Amino acid sequence: MTLLPRDFTFDRRRLLGGSLTLGALTLLTGCDVSDGDAVQAALARVSAWNDRVQASLFGPDRLAPTFPDALAVKDFRYNAWYGPQDAPRLDPATYRLHLAGRIADKRPWTVDALAALPQVTQVTRHVCVEGWSMIGQWSGTPLRTFLERVGADLTARYVGFECADGYYEGLDMPTALHPQTLMAFRLHGETLPVRHGFPFKLRVPTKLGFKNPKFVTTVYVTDKQPRGYWPDRGYNWFSGL
Repeated sequence: MTLLPRDFTFDRRRLLGGSLTLGALTLLTGCDVSDGDAVQAALARVSAWNDRVQASLFGPDRLAPTFPDALAVKDFRYNAWYGPQDAPRLDPATYRLHLAGRIADKRPWTVDALAALPQVTQVTRHVCVEGWSMIGQWSGTPLRTFLERVGADLTARYVGFECADGYYEGLDMPTALHPQTLMAFRLHGETLPVRHGFPFKLRVPTKLGFKNPKFVTTVYVTDKQPRGYWPDRGYNWFSGL
């Protein structure tokens, strides 16, 4: 599956769009559509091809559209596979962000230490694979700034994330270093609400929404592609430009 925000150019959407029908899939792979295992294997190969094409088109300096503050929705839509009443409630007094992998300084970070990092604000569109989108105002620290601060090996290929709700995701390093990729601590000028991922979530406006993990408890740097919660269930791993 390849879904891209409306803000990206038509030519790229057309290149990555849904031209691979089931009939085309049988022509490309020679698999029998009655053979479930063969179809799944073929779909996995097509998904991997989509990931490679999207990665090749990614521009590390190409920005997602930004918007005036007036267009930011204050009551931002809740989104998870569980209800907001089941969102993890992390205690700011005991919370620690753990670091692992190819990072020089692996000391854990407290909420106060994270809040003291330099921060920027962006107004960008969240695009959900379910078909809706919403503009929000997010404030936080560029992930690149944090990775540099802790001595992460920026020549590694990936950054992975583990979360308090059991979610897990990963980004390719160019996306992690993109200037709009934030560790978001605030939403519309207020401390990030529990239901949106307190103490912070990743805000990655160049990706689909499920690539924006929240309730992050571990960040690690690696050369092995991290698993993703929804990619493990059939979605494209790259999922953006």
